[in-house]
Amino acid sequence: MSTITFDTLRYVKQLEASGIAPQQAEAFVNAQREILSEALDSTLATKSDIRDVRVDIAKLESENKQDMAKLDKELAVLKWMTGLVMAGVAAQVLKTFFA
Repeated sequence: MSTITFDTLRYVKQLEASGIAPQQAEAFVNAQREILSEALDSTLATKSDIRDVRVDIAKLESENKQDMAKLDKELAVLKWMTGLVMAGVAAQVLKTFFA
């Protein structure tokens, strides 16, 4: 929860100095404080929010590295299988050609 701190008494005094009644000045200040507080709570990230995002990113990076390692192994197997198929085709072509 974010909070906003400003000198409410000074703000009230400034409003009163400009001709606004003391009760209205206090109501304005309280309303503004509530509005700003709500806006800050819904739009600003806290240190805890940032820490949570960093943890999530680290977890995703770790999962990504594991996935990439798995894909590398699968690609190596696919290369071997392709090589074996090509060798078999080449053997058949040579057998047919020299037969």
